[in-house]
Amino acid sequence: MSSAVIAGYVRSPFTFARKGELAGMRPDDLGAAVIRALLERFPVPPDEIEDVLWGCAFPEGEQGLNIGRVVGMLAGLPRSVAGATINRWCGSSIQAVQVAAGMIATGSGEAFLCGGTECMSRVPMMGFNVLPNPAWSQQEVDDYISVGLTAERVARQYGISRQEQDAFGLWSQTKALAARREGRMAAEITPIAAEGRTVAQDGCVRETSLEKLAGLKPAFLENGTVTAGTSSPTTDGATALLVCTPDFARRHGLAALARVKSFAVSGCEPGVMGLGPIESTRKALKRAGITMADVDVVEMNEAFASQAIACARDLEIPEEKLNIDGGAIAIGHPLGATGGRLVGKAAQLLKRTGGRHAVATQCIGGGMGIAMVLEGA
Repeated sequence: MSSAVIAGYVRSPFTFARKGELAGMRPDDLGAAVIRALLERFPVPPDEIEDVLWGCAFPEGEQGLNIGRVVGMLAGLPRSVAGATINRWCGSSIQAVQVAAGMIATGSGEAFLCGGTECMSRVPMMGFNVLPNPAWSQQEVDDYISVGLTAERVARQYGISRQEQDAFGLWSQTKALAARREGRMAAEITPIAAEGRTVAQDGCVRETSLEKLAGLKPAFLENGTVTAGTSSPTTDGATALLVCTPDFARRHGLAALARVKSFAVSGCEPGVMGLGPIESTRKALKRAGITMADVDVVEMNEAFASQAIACARDLEIPEEKLNIDGGAIAIGHPLGATGGRLVGKAAQLLKRTGGRHAVATQCIGGGMGIAMVLEGA
């Protein structure tokens, strides 16, 4: 079986939903823009691409009509290139990378465009028409849908204080600001033309302090500890990756960033969905034949500070290895696009640091986790 490598990665800037600079852009146009940018940076013959595998958490409205097919057509790919939409909520675009890796392993293609789009300005969280099964109790509905309440529950279960969460939120913002100032984001962000201007950097990263964070009101419970400053913001954004065989990369003069080594998904109680990365990461590490001590880079989505702290604690992730250039609390979390950012960033960091192994992992609404282990190419 052939292995799959990450041979290219770009993303749009991630900006606040509704009030950010990409709020007026359609998600299919944004997805097409990052595909075009990817193929400009990592040129390969478009007619040799097998499929566009595109993550989207809420594929309806402007994100509907099989957005995986639509973004490929809008990007100008030949009509011979197929397209599919992958939906595992927040884990959609990590799953898209794994679908490509599985197809490569079975000889079902050599090159795939993977990634995802979520424009939360255009399609709201949970979509336009939420219809949970009527057999569910109100508690089951809340556990499945109200992710902010699950963050409060994780904070209580793990004894994570408001002060600890605020410190984590500041830590994420500080790292992301430093990465931007030092030019470390340039390798992944492609400027996007939107409404007569060019958007070239993330819009959610901001200067803050412990004093400012301490002054924020709880976001989900009157006496809670989770605030907007310790939650990932609703975000617009898109990511794109070139996933291919090593032979394909070599033929086209591309230096692979990393190889896909293992993958896992897992389930947990929906009411503590933020703990999903714990078991999925353990499974992926075991399948890779390594432990966390062998890992040099961890990109874990920060849906909330409470869940990120809990997962890092249980997985024994050293601070210096976790979200080196900041995480979703600072950068943003466009649901179906985030997994692609985690995988692409982890691959870039392996190349940048000379590391051997990386983990990309995230929690998923409804009570799931997803994790991928990468190996330096």
